[in-house]
Amino acid sequence: MADAFKNVFSTQLISLMGMHLERVDPRFQRKRFTRLASRQLDSLELKERSNQIRSALERTLSRNFREACEHLLATLHKWPDFDLSDMGSDEHGIRGWGIMPMADFVAARGLDDFDFSMGVLRDMTKLSSSEFAVRPFLLHDPERALSHVEAWTQDKNQHVRRLASEGCRPRLPWGMRLRSFVEDPSPILPILESLKDDSAEYVQRSVANNLNDISKDHPNIVSGIAEWWLDGASTNRKRLVNHACRSLIKSGHKPTLKALGYRKPKLRVLSFDVHTQTVTLGDRLTFSLELVSESASPQPIIVDFIVHHRKSNGSLSPKVFKLKTLTLPAGQTVQISKNHPMKPITTRAYYAGQHALEVQINGESVGQLDFELSV
Repeated sequence: MADAFKNVFSTQLISLMGMHLERVDPRFQRKRFTRLASRQLDSLELKERSNQIRSALERTLSRNFREACEHLLATLHKWPDFDLSDMGSDEHGIRGWGIMPMADFVAARGLDDFDFSMGVLRDMTKLSSSEFAVRPFLLHDPERALSHVEAWTQDKNQHVRRLASEGCRPRLPWGMRLRSFVEDPSPILPILESLKDDSAEYVQRSVANNLNDISKDHPNIVSGIAEWWLDGASTNRKRLVNHACRSLIKSGHKPTLKALGYRKPKLRVLSFDVHTQTVTLGDRLTFSLELVSESASPQPIIVDFIVHHRKSNGSLSPKVFKLKTLTLPAGQTVQISKNHPMKPITTRAYYAGQHALEVQINGESVGQLDFELSV
């Protein structure tokens, strides 16, 4: 059985942090830090463990903020260029998840020493990521923070360049929401423009995720960017744009589909069948679809299916799933089938009764059938 993810913050990591902090500052209260950071650790979840370690740092590091930060930086791993799969701290220094409570310490104490703190976060992110810790600075003084972020886009270290994009994501999972960028993402668009052809896929993927965040509130902005960036795009940029537009593709946003080259499909549905008219929760919904092209030339198509789940009040709530992406040759027929698991998940309550299955192609609905769910 895999070890619980929260155990990246372990008593072993805390002991290593204490050892390295005492190494760089003999006055450091190592035993007190270890006791405070380890208190009832088994009962805490990941973020709670990180917060407890950060609190222990606040109570044991130097009261002089700059001195405390210099001590933290002195504990960092001596090999900054590391593979992302190797995130462990060891006798050579702290890196990986151990950076998270250290960066949060900077966020908690450093707003009054703004420029110095942003530099510390830049250095820390080289060994993990400061994407959560940088957000209070973006909230506190967006213009000043973005001046640092813009400089990070040109940094030789890919982790710093990624921080430029990841840190200013409007809806970063686990991170505080940057409401001003949710409402108006225009200040961060130059950041993404600077990074769109970055040499590191790690950075490109962050740019795509940032645009996907923006698409949830400003779909037309992202479809416009997609159209612009795809003009003369490299293979890597095309991949970035497709990943950035994944939510808009699933929702059938027509301007985005058009920008990506998906037009109103020229085809005919030969058959569309639900083979499990009644599905018991935990079993599979089985269906098939047969299409024939009515186009004189090959046409790219995206086939999605939508399960309209029954809610407690009897209304239906749609959930879009990917089915198939292909280029359909002129006059050719394609058969598609799917066994979709209707299994319990924590984010949805299931209710017995009539549900519906809909298929859409390039954002256009091509058919809808009912089925019963038994719970």
